[in-house]
Amino acid sequence: MTKIKIMDQILANKIAAGEVVEKCASVVKELVENAIDAESSEIKIVLKEAGIKEIKVIDNGVGMDAEDAKLAFSRHATSKILEEDDLYQINSLGFRGEALASIASVSKIELITASDDVGTKVLVEGGKIKSVSKIGARQGTEIKINDLFYNTPARLKYLKNIYTELANVTNFVNKIALANPQIKFTLINNQKTLLKTDGSGDLLKVIMQVYGKEVTENMLYITGENADYEVSGYISKPNIYRTNRNHMITIVNGRVVRNQEINKIINEAYYTYKPDNQHPIVVINIQVDPVLIDVNIHPTKQDIKFSKDKELKLLLKSLISQVLEKKPVIPKVQDNYKQQAFDFTVDEEVEEKPVIKNESETIDSDISEKEKLPYLEVVASLFGTYIIGQNELGMYLIDQHAANERINYEKIKQKLKNNSYDKTNFLVPLTIEFTNDEFIILKENFNLLKEYGLLVEEFGLNSVIIKEYPTWLPDNYEEKAIKKLLEIIIAKEKEFDLEKFNEKIAINLSCKLAIKANESISISEMEQLIKDLRNCQNPTTCPHGRPTIIFYEKYELEKMFKRSGF
Repeated sequence: MTKIKIMDQILANKIAAGEVVEKCASVVKELVENAIDAESSEIKIVLKEAGIKEIKVIDNGVGMDAEDAKLAFSRHATSKILEEDDLYQINSLGFRGEALASIASVSKIELITASDDVGTKVLVEGGKIKSVSKIGARQGTEIKINDLFYNTPARLKYLKNIYTELANVTNFVNKIALANPQIKFTLINNQKTLLKTDGSGDLLKVIMQVYGKEVTENMLYITGENADYEVSGYISKPNIYRTNRNHMITIVNGRVVRNQEINKIINEAYYTYKPDNQHPIVVINIQVDPVLIDVNIHPTKQDIKFSKDKELKLLLKSLISQVLEKKPVIPKVQDNYKQQAFDFTVDEEVEEKPVIKNESETIDSDISEKEKLPYLEVVASLFGTYIIGQNELGMYLIDQHAANERINYEKIKQKLKNNSYDKTNFLVPLTIEFTNDEFIILKENFNLLKEYGLLVEEFGLNSVIIKEYPTWLPDNYEEKAIKKLLEIIIAKEKEFDLEKFNEKIAINLSCKLAIKANESISISEMEQLIKDLRNCQNPTTCPHGRPTIIFYEKYELEKMFKRSGF
C-alpha cells in the first residue's frame, strides 16, 4: 500500500493560509490589493475588534459575474496571469491566485459582487461554497470575513491582542494609501474612522492625513530619472526622524515593498545629517519596466529583487543628497507647554518643557542658498561648551565641539577626495609585519595606499616599511590610523569601498582634532569658528548627525517670559 497520497484541497489551502494569512493585516492586504486590481476609485475597510471578529472591504471596481465569483475561491484561480511569460510582465498587485482560497479555508465569507445590473452573493465556510444566489447590487465588490481562524484554533491563539492587530492593519492601510493617492481610502474600526483620504492624487495631502501637519511641513520633494528608473516622492528634513525603519516607504510600480538594500542607501544619503540609530520618513515612488524586477520571491509579494540595483542605488543616493545639501535645517526651540498639558499619547511620558522643532520657513527664507547659516553676533560662552549668538530673529546656541567637528570633517573629506594634502617623513620609519596571506593582499593595494599619501615599500619577508604619511593625521595618532587603514584594506580585500572608508576616517579624525567641551576659547576664536561653519556644505549637524546649532525665536522667548500674548 502506498504511503504517499494526494492532499485534500481544503487541507492544502489551510497550509497555504499559513504563508499568506498570518494575521488580520494579511487578510486586509489581500482584499485591498484585489480591490485596487479591480480598478476601484473608492475602497472602504470596516473592522470589528481590529478584524478578529469581522473584516469588510467594499469597493467600486469592475466587479465579477456569477461564474467568476464562484471561481475566485478556487486555488490558483486568477485573471492576472495566464502563461509563464506573464510572470515577467506583472503589472497587478495580485497574481498567485492563492489568497481568497487560503482566506476562505480558515474563515466564513460573504461575497456580494456585480459587474452589471445583476449581482451575485456567495457564502463560503471553511473553504466550502455553501450557496450561490442572485442579488440586487451596485457595481463593485463587498467581501466580509467573519471569525478568522475559527477552524484552526492553534493559529487563532497566536493572533496578537486587539491593539497590535489594529496597529498592523492601520500601518498597511496607511502605506497602501500613500502608494495610491488617486484612490479614496476609508478605514473604520468599531465605528470609529481612523483614516480617510480624498483620492485627489495629491501625495502630500495623504502624507498630511497619515502623519499630520508638522511632518508634512517638513517634507522635501525629490524627482529624477536615469535610463532604467524614474524616482519621485518626499523625504523628511534631517531633524524629522523615527527610531525604526517602518516609515521608510518604498513603492515600486504601485506596490509597497520591503527592500533592505534600498533602505540602506536612503540611510547612507542621510549620513552625517542624522544620528545612526534614527531613520527618516520617506515616501518614494519608483517606476520601472516590470522585466527588471522580480516580485515573485515570497508569498506575501512584499519583497522584491532589482536586476539593475546599482543604477537605482546611485540615482536614489544622488537625488536625496542633492536635496539635503540645499535645505539645511536649524533646530528651533518652541514653548510647547500648552499642547503638552492637554495632548497625551498612550505609553509616552509627557514633560512640561520646551521642545526642539524644525526651523520655520521664515528663518529659511532669510538664509540664501550660499549662506546656509544666518549672520549673528557672538555674545558669550556658556559652560565653556556653547557659544551664545544673536541677531534680529532671536538667539542661537552653538555647540563648539560639534561645530568644529563639522568644519574639520569637511576639510578632511575634501583633502581625501582631491588627494590634496601635504606629506611628511617619519623620524623613525614605521615597520609592520603581516602573515603571508595578509601581505599578498596588501601588496596588491600599494597603489591605494599612495592615494592616502603613504609611501609604502616591501621590507623583508611579509613586512612593509612606511616612510611618509599625510600631515593631516593628528599628532600621536599617526601609527594607529595607518594600522587601522591597513587592517581594513586586508579585511575587505576586493570589497574595500574607498568612499566609505574616507567617511569613517574623516569622522574619526574630525572628532579627535576638534575643540573639546569645557574648553574655553576667546570671542575672536568663537567668531572664526562660526565663520568657518557658515562656509560648510552642511553647517547644521556634526558628522555624527547631532545638531551644531539650535535657534530660539525671539517671539518664543517673549512668550516664555510672558512678554507676549498666547
